[in-house]
Amino acid sequence: MKGLFITFEGIDGSGKSTQAMLLKDRFNQLNRPVVFTKEPGGTPLGKKIREILLNDNMNPVSEFLLFAADRKEHAEKIIIPSLADGKIVISDRFADSSVAYQGFGRGVPIDFINFIHQNILSGLKPNLTFIVDILPEIGLGRLAEKDRIERGGMDFLNKVREGYLELARADKRFVVMDGTTAPEKVANSIWEFISRWELSNG
Repeated sequence: MKGLFITFEGIDGSGKSTQAMLLKDRFNQLNRPVVFTKEPGGTPLGKKIREILLNDNMNPVSEFLLFAADRKEHAEKIIIPSLADGKIVISDRFADSSVAYQGFGRGVPIDFINFIHQNILSGLKPNLTFIVDILPEIGLGRLAEKDRIERGGMDFLNKVREGYLELARADKRFVVMDGTTAPEKVANSIWEFISRWELSNG
């Protein structure tokens, strides 16, 4: 039985985590088998990597490689087995985060990022990726506390945001949602899109 892999992306404070949880709740209400997970920190090893990533200063390439290590564990331990069981997997961030944050934001060569992903993910890609888009100044204003990456500055976050939008322009897998809209309205739009997508791809 084939599973469904949905990811949520966006700069911090965009509301992506809220939307991921609302979608999980919607599937639960319909008694559809769903697994909710996140990056970094979706596995026990990932939780340790998350602590390092969000608190310790490091070279951008080292930062990406730590995210990649977390992602490899995440894919093998949670995502791939769940999809093989025919479950819906909803992940709060996945590989596109590194393209946006470490690639566009930090300047790590995107060809290098893609090369690593090709070798650690064995072609695993989301079926759908929702980018919850918002201006960095609005997103940062929503955060009570900021981790090391969130403190990267406005120029950095603008690069990350533009990176996400460039990804969306290049691939129909991405769906851009307005993060300034009421959460319930965004959730309904996401659900309507998924319903249409499933009808077309069922």
